[in-house]
Amino acid sequence: MTKWLLAIAIVAGCGGDSKKFPVEELEDPATCMECHDQHYTEWSGSMHAYASDDPVFVAMNKRGQRETNNTLGTFCVQCHAPMAVALGLTDGTDFDPTTLPPEAKGVTCFFCHDVKSVQDDHNNGLVLALDDTMRGGVKDPVSSPAHNSKYDTMMDGYTNNSVECGSCHDVVTPAGVALERTYTEWQNEVFASDDPAHHLPITCSGCHMQSEQDVTVIADKPGLNVKQRPNSFHLHQFPAVDLALTSFADMSDQMTAVQAIMDPALTIIGPRPTAGGPQPGGICVNKDQTMTVRMDTISIGHMFPSGAAQDRRVWLEVIAYDASNNVLFSAGVVPDGMDPEDLPESPVLNTAIGADRFYDQTFQADGTPAHFFWDVATEKSTLLKPAVTLDPTSQFYDHSTTATYMIGPSIANFDHVTARVRTLPIAYSVLQQLVDSGDLDPSIMTKQTVLDSAGATQSWTLAGANSAVPYTGCCPVGDYSC
Repeated sequence: MTKWLLAIAIVAGCGGDSKKFPVEELEDPATCMECHDQHYTEWSGSMHAYASDDPVFVAMNKRGQRETNNTLGTFCVQCHAPMAVALGLTDGTDFDPTTLPPEAKGVTCFFCHDVKSVQDDHNNGLVLALDDTMRGGVKDPVSSPAHNSKYDTMMDGYTNNSVECGSCHDVVTPAGVALERTYTEWQNEVFASDDPAHHLPITCSGCHMQSEQDVTVIADKPGLNVKQRPNSFHLHQFPAVDLALTSFADMSDQMTAVQAIMDPALTIIGPRPTAGGPQPGGICVNKDQTMTVRMDTISIGHMFPSGAAQDRRVWLEVIAYDASNNVLFSAGVVPDGMDPEDLPESPVLNTAIGADRFYDQTFQADGTPAHFFWDVATEKSTLLKPAVTLDPTSQFYDHSTTATYMIGPSIANFDHVTARVRTLPIAYSVLQQLVDSGDLDPSIMTKQTVLDSAGATQSWTLAGANSAVPYTGCCPVGDYSC
C-alpha cells in the first residue's frame, strides 16, 4: 500500500503539484526515476549503484574489520554506501548490504546531487545539505514540482574542478598512505590545464559522463516545462575498468560502456613525427636483435591503472611467429585465472615491473609485501603515465613507455608479431586471499573479465616492413629491421 501511495504522489508531483517531495522520498532513487527515467536506468546498471553490493568490497570490509579489531569503522563504507553512513544506518563494523533500504545502497542520485560543500579532497569529504534542493550543472534550471533546483559549478561538466568526484576517488589510508590518487593524478596532467585552444580542461565527467548528443532535455516526464538544452544530458553509467561480478542490472550495457572508454585510451604506436604526418606503429623489430613495443596513453586523464592500482594488473602480451605460424618468442601470455606475476620473470630488458607490467606494489613496515590496504606502510608506483604537456618541444612531451626484449638470432625468422595491453580489474591473488579467509564466495574467482583496448592491440609483419607504404609496424622500408 505504501509503494502504491508513493507512486500516486510521484505522478502527481511530476504533473504539476507545487508541493515539493519530502527529503525522505528524494533520497530514494526510485523517486528520481519518474522524471529522469534514462538517468535512473543508466545509474541502475552502473558501478555506483553496485558499490555497496560488490562482493569484493563486502569481503574486504569484513576482513579488514576483523584484522583491525573494528577500528576500520566506516572507512570503506563511507564511499561505497555513503548514504547508509549519512543516515546513521551502519558504523561499518558489521556491514550487510541486504539489510539496507534502497535510499542507502550504493552511491545514489541524492548523495551526489545534494552536496552543499567539499570539506576534503579525499576519503569522502563531501558535506550533504540533506534538503530538498537538487544541485546540478545546468545554468538557469527550471522550476521542478518534485524538488528545488540549483546550479552548482561543482556539477558543471565543463567548468567543474573534479573535486566532488575526487573526494571519494582519492583514498588516504588510516596509516596516512595516499594509496588511491586518481584526482591528484588528474590535477597534475594536461587534461586539468586551462587551455581552451585545445578544448581543455577535461574533467572527470568529461570522460566518464559524456553528454548525449541526441537528448536535449534532462527530465522527460510528460507535462513538465523543461528547456531544450544541447549537450545538457550527461550519461550516468560512469564506466571505467570495473565490472559487476554477480548478477546485476544491464550488465551487457555496462560492458559496452567500459569497452567504449577503454578502446581509445591506450595505444601501441610510434612517436609523433616532428614534421607531422601519421604516427608509425609501435612494434619495432631491430637490427641489434632486439624488439621494442612502445605504449602510449592517448585519452587518459590519470595514471593507468588508477584507483586501487595495488589490486589491479595491467601488462603487455607479445607473441612472435614464423611464416608457418610457429611461436618463436612470447612474453606476457597469462593463462585464465592467473596474474602476470605468476609467470616466470619477464624477459623485458628494462626492468620487469614498469616496462611491461603495470601496477602499484605495496609493502608493510618491515618491507614485506602488503596484501591489503590496512597493512600498507609504503608503495612503489609503476604505472603508465598520462600527458603533462602539449608542447612538442618540452622534455616532458613524450610520456610513453617502451618495453625492450632481447631476442637473439631467431629474430631473423620473425614473420609476424602481435602485441596487446591487457587489464585485469582485480588480481586473482587478492580474490584468492579473500576466499581463503572465508570472506568471499569462491565462485567469484571465475567471474573476472580481462579487458583489451582496441588501440593497444597491434601487429607487425615482415611483409609490411618490406612495403614502401606507411605501415602499422615500425619500418616502412627494409628487411626485418629499422
